[in-house]
Amino acid sequence: MNFIRSLTLRQLQIFVIASRCPSFARAAEELHLTQPAVSMQIRQLEEAIGLPLFERVARKLALTEAGERLSHHASRILGEIKDAEDAMMSLTQADSGSIAVSIVSSATYFAPKLLALYSQQYPKVDVHFSVGNRETLLRLLQDNATDLAIMGRPPPELGTTAEPLAYHPHVIIAPLSHPLRHARRFDLQELAGDTFLLREPGSGTRGVVEHMFRQHLFVPARSVTLGSNETIKQAVMAGLGVSLISLHTLALELRTGEIALLDVNGTPIERTWQLVHSRSKQLSPTCLVFRRFLLEHAAPFLEREYAQFALRPPKGSERIGGGTAADAGPSR
Repeated sequence: MNFIRSLTLRQLQIFVIASRCPSFARAAEELHLTQPAVSMQIRQLEEAIGLPLFERVARKLALTEAGERLSHHASRILGEIKDAEDAMMSLTQADSGSIAVSIVSSATYFAPKLLALYSQQYPKVDVHFSVGNRETLLRLLQDNATDLAIMGRPPPELGTTAEPLAYHPHVIIAPLSHPLRHARRFDLQELAGDTFLLREPGSGTRGVVEHMFRQHLFVPARSVTLGSNETIKQAVMAGLGVSLISLHTLALELRTGEIALLDVNGTPIERTWQLVHSRSKQLSPTCLVFRRFLLEHAAPFLEREYAQFALRPPKGSERIGGGTAADAGPSR
């Protein structure tokens, strides 16, 4: 049968209402139509199907077997349409729905706290986090598999829109037993004999430290690659070496006094957290509200959390707009 192609939503709506009423006259009242208009729509529906949908039993309308089956399917169809309308309405109201956000691993130390603040205001919104290094986020942006990404320097090879969220200092950490723990403003070359603990290739933090090495013509005596910020921090505390790492990953260790910040010339290396999305992506109203929330709250939150640990910024890193002069290098 090809009758489905000739059905209209209006016919299904009239049929479902009529199937619940004892007469076409009562259905017409509920639909604010005339009885002949209801009868005509039902007749056209029956002609399209090729089967009677109603019969008279004791002077009342009753559904035939075909009518019973069609009533079930018609109610489901109209229910799905109502669900779709509700879903679209929720998007326009920006207080429900879902958002996909991808973050580099260094952002896991503060992004969940911002999400908790956001969820207090918008409890019906479901935010999905995915975590990876910079290369992973680039793939997600390229594949249009994420709405927003929190990362460092936006990828020049992709068509993206990037907005600065907050300053992101990188600092050199060492074990508490390091001989230069209390030294002030010494050169990076003083650490030439130390083992440097590095993140994996493809990580933004790895890019920052390699850029620093090039700038200072620095070659460490030895380097060891480790796969996460947590592993690096544990290795530093164990006395295995020193490392350049995001200040925003160190709140716990600095508060408990388990790790030392070295006051090296040229540090902290100022970078900027960026909120990035594909230029071709149409952000939903819910996503736009979340974006605005992050832009308004991220910087004040991070400044409150880490102000007590901030070192003096290096000379030549004047803040320009959403970043610093040092932002020309690689990012997280």
